[in-house]
Amino acid sequence: MKEPKVLAFVMAGGEGSRLHPLTHRHSKPSLPFGGRYRIVDFVLSNLINSGINSVYLLVQYKSQSLIEHIRKSWVMSPLLAQQFVTVVPPQMLRGENWFQGTADAVHQNINLIEQHDPDLVIVFGADHIYRMDLRQMISFHREREADVSVAALPVPLHEASSFGVIAADSDSRVREFQEKPKQPASIPNDPAHAYASMGNYVFNTSVLLNALEGAFQRGEHDFGQHILPRLMNTHRLYAYDFSSNKVPGVRDYEEAAYWRDVGTIDAYFQAHQDLLGLQPRLNLFNGQWPIYSSNYNGPVVKILGGNIENSMLGAGTFAHGAVVRNSTIRREVALEEGVELDECIIQDYVRIKKGARLRRVIVGRYNVIEEGTQIGYDAKADSLRYHASPSGIVVIPPGEVRRDMSLFGEIT
Repeated sequence: MKEPKVLAFVMAGGEGSRLHPLTHRHSKPSLPFGGRYRIVDFVLSNLINSGINSVYLLVQYKSQSLIEHIRKSWVMSPLLAQQFVTVVPPQMLRGENWFQGTADAVHQNINLIEQHDPDLVIVFGADHIYRMDLRQMISFHREREADVSVAALPVPLHEASSFGVIAADSDSRVREFQEKPKQPASIPNDPAHAYASMGNYVFNTSVLLNALEGAFQRGEHDFGQHILPRLMNTHRLYAYDFSSNKVPGVRDYEEAAYWRDVGTIDAYFQAHQDLLGLQPRLNLFNGQWPIYSSNYNGPVVKILGGNIENSMLGAGTFAHGAVVRNSTIRREVALEEGVELDECIIQDYVRIKKGARLRRVIVGRYNVIEEGTQIGYDAKADSLRYHASPSGIVVIPPGEVRRDMSLFGEIT
């Protein structure tokens, strides 16, 4: 069977309001994740590792840092016209509105689909942490002779009411979409689980184009709410079981079908904890399925002394007599003598001065934590100065960009 020509749209316009104040200046997909990545790097890496090299990234809210990241980190071969990752802001070619929803965002860029004339169009979100070989989903789509395939994550039935649920038959044909149902439909032959929609779709191109034009005429803007329920009654829609996806290089101890929506402070924090330990739930060291990101040309980590336990340190970090436990430290962070960090996420270009103690704190980029500061030890005092999540994670928003932050000044 001839390989199909595939065009991908990545929905990267998320405002990320539940991640405030980390998203005060940045969109959700552009947020730092792990020691060196951004959230958007995961979906883009999945596409590239799957051999899908024609990618449009649709952006909207607070997109400048995301645009800069793509410009610096995701340059494909300029010699091959079909290899690109291109940022597309709202063009307003079909009206004067910004993107009104996922389907409207693609509809506003129908000209790009017509220009490339692909066999299949992939529409994926940019907000999640996971690995996925999309070739397997495409094979499933073609074997079923589907018009649309929807990626589905098996979740425990008692948790399914928090998701959009897909009711499918024993052949995986979609029979109903349920939005956060009180009594979710279970997976055939698996009464303990339900299919949660991951918001990732594979479309036959002609089906997508016709559906988008019809939705535009009706004033409908969303795939999950409008287009897919209508198509279910007239076309062949199938649920692709994400748990069946096998990515090369994944260890036996990793969580099968690891997928996280890091849309809240608590979820973002916990996903970082999932990277730590001798046998992490998600091991980012996988030479067979790398997560790509920026090519950093700064110095390596430098540690003059202290105690580092179960933590990740990004390039250019400097530690002098600090104690760091169960934490993620990103690039060019300076930790002075006597600093103690316990279950923290320290983003890029942060300086933490002598004797400061932080516990379960996320520090945004370009911050200076003054000498002797204590955060995370007095919830009442912290609440007067900082934002705290429902579980008590304290968040210090990103500071102003300073040209001298990477130099750290005089470290003592």
